[in-house]
Amino acid sequence: MTETSTVSKELSAAEIRAARADNPKMRDRDFADKMGISEAQLVAAYVGVKATRIAGDMDSIMPELEKLGEVMALTRNESCVIEKVGEYGNFTPGKHAGLVVNEEIDLRMFPSRWVHGFAIEEETEGGMRRTIQVFDAAGDAVHKVFLRDGSNAEAWPGVVAALKIEDQSDTLAVEPREPVEPAKGDPAKADTLRAEWDKLTDTHQFLMLTRKMKMNRLGAYRMAGAPYARRLHNETVEKLLHRAAERAVPIMVFVGNQGCIEIHTGPINKVAEMGPWINVLDPGFNLHLRRDHVAEVYAVTKSTKRGDAISIEAFDARGYLIAQFFGVLREEGAAEKWNALVAEFDTLEEAATA
Repeated sequence: MTETSTVSKELSAAEIRAARADNPKMRDRDFADKMGISEAQLVAAYVGVKATRIAGDMDSIMPELEKLGEVMALTRNESCVIEKVGEYGNFTPGKHAGLVVNEEIDLRMFPSRWVHGFAIEEETEGGMRRTIQVFDAAGDAVHKVFLRDGSNAEAWPGVVAALKIEDQSDTLAVEPREPVEPAKGDPAKADTLRAEWDKLTDTHQFLMLTRKMKMNRLGAYRMAGAPYARRLHNETVEKLLHRAAERAVPIMVFVGNQGCIEIHTGPINKVAEMGPWINVLDPGFNLHLRRDHVAEVYAVTKSTKRGDAISIEAFDARGYLIAQFFGVLREEGAAEKWNALVAEFDTLEEAATA
């Protein structure tokens, strides 16, 4: 399904289930794309079979998730998936953004995008699988929660009952997807952008700056140039992960969509390439990133009160932010190791002319 798709096919729940039975091995997202429907519509087709419609709002869901104990939290976009194992503790609600911040699970959530919710219970080859899944208005996944062997499965029926809504229909109306905004900048404002960039004292001020100047993140990176934003080879992301693992350099990884950003902070160990994917396969943390989707990579420096925050950021061909990688500032010596690692990567222009 394309990013600008506006209408899903008119298929009955029975037709969707029958087609799914003929394609049991495909991932839900891939199957939904093949059928011309959203992933949420695929899940809705199983309401009354293995799925229950539940409240989709963040404030209702988060307190219930705490009752499930250790679970796996998953957030994804088209090109990257992040999975963290932990408990949903320390939830802070907010009108525009909510937080879950603890040692294992670290989320930034945007409640306006939390629209459709489902609780799913199904038998698989690996045993019973129980998940909570949330989707946006277009039917795209925002966040998913998977119970594990160590989860409090006894709490599951009560959680589902508490979140269950009256509407248990097996069809779902979705809205058109919002197209990805391409890089947006104004060359006439380049000097002003750099001057304002020099005044940053916190990384969160950057997006406010771009909005004020009627730009976006990628447009600003393209315009500012070094030393603010250096364009790197597309292969930088996989090299970065391998070197961070080999040298025990702790990192922060940010992966998200319009409704949720999930963060890993700490070391990485096992990095493996499988087909087009580069993967981190560690206990408690998995990352899966499509290398062939990476179209632009930048090393970005933003000043803060604690020193420069240096990131490596990957975008797809549409200009969508796939993932961001930062150093861990709070661990002694870690920031210096990270900064030295990033400095090893030549700019694309330097590498091309060397």
